[in-house]
Amino acid sequence: MRRALLSVSDKTGIVEFAQTLIAHDFEVVSTGGTQAALNAAGIAVTPIEDVTHFPEMLDGRVKTLNPRVFGGILARREDPQHVQTLADHAIAPIDLVCVNLYPFAQTISDPGVTLAEAVEQIDIGGPSLIRAAAKNYRDVLVVCDAADYDQVSLALETHADDLRFRKHLAAKVFHHTAHYDAVIADYLTDEAKPETLTLTYQRQQALRYGENPQQTATFYADCQPVPFSIAAAKQLHGKPLSFNNIKDADAALGLIREFADPTVVALKHMNPCGIGSATTLEAAWDKCYAADTMSIFGGIIVLNRTVDLATALKMHKLFLEIIIAPAFADDAYDVLAKKKNLRLMTVDFTTAQAPEADELISVRGGLLRQERDNVRDDPANFQTVSTVQPTSEQLDAIAFGLKAIKFVKSNAIVVNTPDQTLGIGPGQMNRIDALKIAVNKAHDKPNFEQAVLVSDAFFPMDDCVAYAAEHGIRVIAEPGGSIRDKDSIAMADKLGVALIFTGNRHFRH
Repeated sequence: MRRALLSVSDKTGIVEFAQTLIAHDFEVVSTGGTQAALNAAGIAVTPIEDVTHFPEMLDGRVKTLNPRVFGGILARREDPQHVQTLADHAIAPIDLVCVNLYPFAQTISDPGVTLAEAVEQIDIGGPSLIRAAAKNYRDVLVVCDAADYDQVSLALETHADDLRFRKHLAAKVFHHTAHYDAVIADYLTDEAKPETLTLTYQRQQALRYGENPQQTATFYADCQPVPFSIAAAKQLHGKPLSFNNIKDADAALGLIREFADPTVVALKHMNPCGIGSATTLEAAWDKCYAADTMSIFGGIIVLNRTVDLATALKMHKLFLEIIIAPAFADDAYDVLAKKKNLRLMTVDFTTAQAPEADELISVRGGLLRQERDNVRDDPANFQTVSTVQPTSEQLDAIAFGLKAIKFVKSNAIVVNTPDQTLGIGPGQMNRIDALKIAVNKAHDKPNFEQAVLVSDAFFPMDDCVAYAAEHGIRVIAEPGGSIRDKDSIAMADKLGVALIFTGNRHFRH
């Protein structure tokens, strides 16, 4: 008779699995909680103490860490010396190990959990058992996931538990224990920049393709995604998200969290194409749409208030890829859901202002990690370096533009009023070209005379000030810091423009 060791934290399906094992002539050995669950279901099992000849001790911390257990798992059946050693010590081989681990990740997801409580959920014996079984997968079937019970049962029934199948289960164990240890390491680490960065993610979605159809792609989520994220978003309607949808939607969430007033953000290809704020969501939509009526086509829309019917009716007229909001009024949802492919998603905005984890960027051969650009530019810290002084309303407009420009690809220029973008110039190889795009987009807008111009980095020469002023811009904001700042200041004074140094650069590559 073969022997199976069952010791699981999650008891889901374990009774049925044990019954299957017994039907296939396995003797079932089990530990405390699992043994009690099986006994309650009328299944006779061999207690672990009968194998180890030693009682569980230290409140259950030590129960399986014993040579009679690990010898039975690790012995190679084709090695005569190993077989003889088992015989010499009266150790029965263990042919199947079914273990799932203490719920550490679930425990630390409780905001009120203490360090001591978390530490008690660090499994020691469990990882050791499944790692031992996985190492000896040629002779031992190892099961670490209740979702595999049916597959293993079928394999036993059809004699399909071959080497390839066993290797698959063994690989799953090492992925599982690596993930488990990474979560623990992250929880216990106090250093901001640890010498070793251990990351773990879980597959959330197999994507049709990547950035382009010839590229394969998969979406992996943090094991505990923050509520204000695409990974934790709830999709109410529409077809599955694509690779580009996920990237764009994530960028849009980062941008919308900058605004407290009712605000609508439209985003395309990782760049905002329109932002509007107002006292009502519908008015904010009107400003966002008017900012760039062409580029919004096929865009990602994020709203920071519940979508109402009036706003939904206006959005329904356009082709949009995704609409994300805290919620949708029932009548608004009914209107928008008429388009079968339009993705409608909700995100928990109550946590939008929570501190954000560092940004991780993949490069060939490595990974870059940095703090997110979470600085909030305060007009009180601005320095007016020109003779002409800005008004308080113009300073407010600069603050609005700086919120937007943090999410525009560099080189970046934004032309805006205190509550609306009018022109955005993204991703140019030189600043004057970005400025020309933004100014030309904004120039014909009805409220252009109220606009200010914001730059994500300093002007390397005075041509940007000259071009902006010649095309009607009267207020310009940039970080300052160029060795030729004096040239830009002189040009601003010559042309009667207010020039403000904000002190913060906002590159986004």
